[in-house]
Amino acid sequence: MQQQLETMLSLQDEINTLVNSDWRGQDFAWYRAIWVESAELLDHYGWKWWKKQEPEMEQVKLELVDIWHFGLSLELQQGTPAQVAEKMQVMLAKSDRVAKDFREDLEAFTLNTLSSKLFDLNGFAQLLTDVDMSFDDLYRRYVGKNVLNRFRQDNGYKDGSYRKNWAGREDNEHLADIVQLLDTTAADYSAQLYRALEARYQETAASLA
Repeated sequence: MQQQLETMLSLQDEINTLVNSDWRGQDFAWYRAIWVESAELLDHYGWKWWKKQEPEMEQVKLELVDIWHFGLSLELQQGTPAQVAEKMQVMLAKSDRVAKDFREDLEAFTLNTLSSKLFDLNGFAQLLTDVDMSFDDLYRRYVGKNVLNRFRQDNGYKDGSYRKNWAGREDNEHLADIVQLLDTTAADYSAQLYRALEARYQETAASLA
């Protein structure tokens, strides 16, 4: 787990640096981003008593991954990836959590985040338990989204020249295909994923030329 945490923290540092080379000195309101994402997460889970709603679990998990991006950024304010990973592992390795009321746990997580302006790691781990999302699943989904974000930045996302649709499919659909073909436990998993994404992107671009 610690190696996976270090990998994710390093990847988050890299993407933040790509967007803003002095991101640590900017004092970005990561906690606010977590708060807003939490509201979106609750909408996907469902909370309206006046209409029939079923949790959209795939969207719920995607929102948790987005929150994790911002949480990692907050954690990185406290030290290097290796230092932070060691502390995070202790909290995440607790095995006595049981699933409870997701809505109430999400509200408690959001309240703790807003009051402290820090990442409530224990609260986040409880949310993972509530939706039966393993750490390995979090890792796989996070690395995939991080690599895709970096790929977009490298291919013109900022200036608007990047195409999200390749050969009639969105880039995240291509990503999902590629993930199924790779060993997520490999030490260079993120590098393999980036190379495979790049190869497919170039292949579809060539077919349109």
